[in-house]
Amino acid sequence: MKKLILISALIFSMDSFSMINSNHSSNEPYAIDRSAINKLHIELKGGKHGYIDAFLVIKNKEIIIEEYYDVDYKRLTKNRRAEQAQIMNKNYGSLATPQYNYYNPDWHPFYQDTKLHTIQSVSKSVTSALIGIAIEQGHIESIDNLIIDYFPEYNSLFDSDLKRSITIRDLLNMAAGIEWDEFTHAYTDPLNNAATMENSEDWIDYILSLPMESEPGSRFVYNSGITVLLSHILYKATGMHTEEFARKFFFGPLEIEKFYWKKTPTGLTDAEGGLYLSTKDFSKVGLLYLNGGIWNGKRILTKEWVDLTMTPKIEIEGSERMYGFQWWFVPYDGMEGWIFSGSGYGGQYLMAMPEYELVVVFNGWNIFDFERPSIEYLSSRIIDTLKPNIK
Repeated sequence: MKKLILISALIFSMDSFSMINSNHSSNEPYAIDRSAINKLHIELKGGKHGYIDAFLVIKNKEIIIEEYYDVDYKRLTKNRRAEQAQIMNKNYGSLATPQYNYYNPDWHPFYQDTKLHTIQSVSKSVTSALIGIAIEQGHIESIDNLIIDYFPEYNSLFDSDLKRSITIRDLLNMAAGIEWDEFTHAYTDPLNNAATMENSEDWIDYILSLPMESEPGSRFVYNSGITVLLSHILYKATGMHTEEFARKFFFGPLEIEKFYWKKTPTGLTDAEGGLYLSTKDFSKVGLLYLNGGIWNGKRILTKEWVDLTMTPKIEIEGSERMYGFQWWFVPYDGMEGWIFSGSGYGGQYLMAMPEYELVVVFNGWNIFDFERPSIEYLSSRIIDTLKPNIK
């Protein structure tokens, strides 16, 4: 089993994101070759890796590089926006909304005319942290609680012993056993479960109406609906919607003042992919985990939750990756370790590399005519810039 070493002794003071003195890096086992990092920046700026909007690397409290790239999404989506809307209206009728038209530049990749960038499915990783806080506060007794207890108004949809046996742990690990497919078909096709959910009137009803496919906990199946169930559980357990709970107990302590989070037609926070953050604020989520749940001397997540989260939980069939608690674990190239990563549609990557004390953020919108670069590729490019310090 590869090891993910959590370096919890670091205390980040990132409120100003200022550079630290040069003496600090000389004490570290690895230094970054800035010319190699700049080479990647030049490639990103030149469009070699598609449509990238931001690139940020932080090592040992120091911003190594922070670059933003201008992409004219209004031009890119000039014709596709209307075409996509027509397809969605054909398939979903009046329930089709601009929020989930991924060619609508008012919503993607930035929220209207702000610098808040969609983080898509890394919203799931943030939601996982909120579950940990709710447990610490006593709102949720255990991740082994049966989820049926949080859905009394949908009780009739728990129509089998298998469905009634789903736990919060199963949801966190994408192993609920509910039949689901969001990769085989396009996001404008009703056969894509995630797309149909996003264009339905009651998302919870849609998810829980689906049949069971396997025993809960036995098999990983990526399912965006799972995190919507977690959003509902947070609301039922705390009396606060996910957005409100995050503002008070997560974003507030992290000094994140500006964010936007979409809502479903019933008012539930869209925890599966609806969160928008600035690139710097996005990085704070990774830094928090790298620092064992502490931000500026204040504990936000318990060390137990961080350690639990940063340990791979479930194997992924046909992949070297693993998954756990709404995070991806990607093997280092040629190393016995894991990259702890959030990953979102279009190229939203939040990578923590504890052994190197690194947090790396990429924001992009590679949904057009260019295949987005993978976590494996981008992380290998970053690792290749690291050189042993000679003392």
